Amino acid sequence: MFATPEEAEQAFYEALEQADVVRLMQIWADDEEIVCIHPGGLRAVGHTAVQESWQQTLAAGPLHIRPLRPLAMQSMMCSVHTLVEQVAVRARGGVQYANCYATNIYHKGPTGWRMVVHHASPAPADAGVLDLHDVPDRLH
Repeated sequence: MFATPEEAEQAFYEALEQADVVRLMQIWADDEEIVCIHPGGLRAVGHTAVQESWQQTLAAGPLHIRPLRPLAMQSMMCSVHTLVEQVAVRARGGVQYANCYATNIYHKGPTGWRMVVHHASPAPADAGVLDLHDVPDRLH
């Protein structure tokens, strides 16, 4: 289905933008060892629980998330992506932005790269700009 983990990640954020739970669940691996943790939420384990968590999350409509500053660590069968999600939130004064840190893990199987973990948590406002790291700038 997805030839690279980057293709799977792009499809993931596009599905959120379209509030398309069916498309979203096609990105997730079919096995029961999948996990999703929304910011401030409970851990959803297994295909049914993950799907229900996304149905609840997307019931209010699309999520406008801009993935920023990705850092990928990849082996032959696993790819771990950490990034900042800039989430557009409608408020009384217009659109405001909140940041989350996200970790997305993809495994390579017979149908290509599929998501097995999505974990997002609140991040500071300057998360898209500043990081504490010893990683050379070429990896950003």
